[in-house]
Amino acid sequence: MSTYQHTVSFEKYHGTGNDFIIVDATESVPDRSAFARRYCDRETGVTAKGTERTGADGVLFLDLSDRFSPPRVIMTLVQPDGSVAAMCGNGARCAAAWAAERTGATEIMIDTQAGTRHAQIGEETITIEMGAPAFDPRRVPLSASFDDPLIDTPIEGQAVTAVNTGVPHTVGFVSDVDEIDLEAIAPPIRHADAFPKGANVTFASPVDASDHTAGYRQRTFERGVEGETQSCGTGAVAVVAAAKRTGRLEADVPVDVSPPGGTLTITVPDRSPATLTGPVALDFTGELAVVAPEVA
Repeated sequence: MSTYQHTVSFEKYHGTGNDFIIVDATESVPDRSAFARRYCDRETGVTAKGTERTGADGVLFLDLSDRFSPPRVIMTLVQPDGSVAAMCGNGARCAAAWAAERTGATEIMIDTQAGTRHAQIGEETITIEMGAPAFDPRRVPLSASFDDPLIDTPIEGQAVTAVNTGVPHTVGFVSDVDEIDLEAIAPPIRHADAFPKGANVTFASPVDASDHTAGYRQRTFERGVEGETQSCGTGAVAVVAAAKRTGRLEADVPVDVSPPGGTLTITVPDRSPATLTGPVALDFTGELAVVAPEVA
């Protein structure tokens, strides 16, 4: 079938290295999956002169309505493999920055498939509510063979805890995340039978072994990206939630979690939603070609 081609405007944002192409949802992109696969590719995807990274960790299609107070954004994240993710913490913070730039608002409501999330815009950081982490086997979800939460349980040779922080995660605590061969260890866990919808695979190590409140270092292999990302907000929240659940972290205080791309601050209170705080930056803007089936 023949095709026609037009262009759409985009902006490239990142939150601690977790980078996203942002397209206004009113733009015509008939095949969003193909668009994401094309432009997120780390070898041949979107790039700009003077930038270091090609491609992206996903495309955010954002539908903004400023008739509400605070303004609301419907966020759809299409990942590099063409799949749609229910939630992305850093993506939601980038969406909030994009909306704030257009409205001047200091509060934004982000509607995601995991629920509505409230964002607060600060001078240097953006904070997004992340909901309550869920360990229930049905909500992670785990396979029907699990009646109880999966806590510090061996999966493919690694002791992990399973938690949903908008998307499913496994968290394994190790002495040094730099010693983990993530590209070798993570895929078998990500595709394990225990996770009927797959799982993101996160490993963390305490900054100070004697004081877990001092923070954690984090590395995450993301489902849909199918590789390690520079940062993962849902993974950072999962680290703190799992640390509390397993008794590694008792204090109900903000905790810094540092993926390769920077530092995020996480709170996981007992009786209110978890929060994710960190910086957001605009990388560059431009136009991208859209190829779609020609209408007869």
